[in-house]
Amino acid sequence: PILKAIEEKGYANPTPIQVKAIPAALTGKDILGCAQTGTGKTAAFAIPIIQHLQALKNRDKSIKALILTPTRELALQI
Repeated sequence: PILKAIEEKGYANPTPIQVKAIPAALTGKDILGCAQTGTGKTAAFAIPIIQHLQALKNRDKSIKALILTPTRELALQI
């Protein structure tokens, strides 16, 4: 379902940061990445989080993920 939604939004190929970060994040590894604005960093960490949340059997309303940002402006973008 995630890949289909991404394709429907017009994205066909992952960016270099996504190619490196997504597989590592899907295996549960910590990632630290640096790339210019507009290169898909948010998707690089958000897609694995969404994948993990969809796979959960326990769908209660407890917190399952926490995203911290250094500024309010960045929080609004995410």
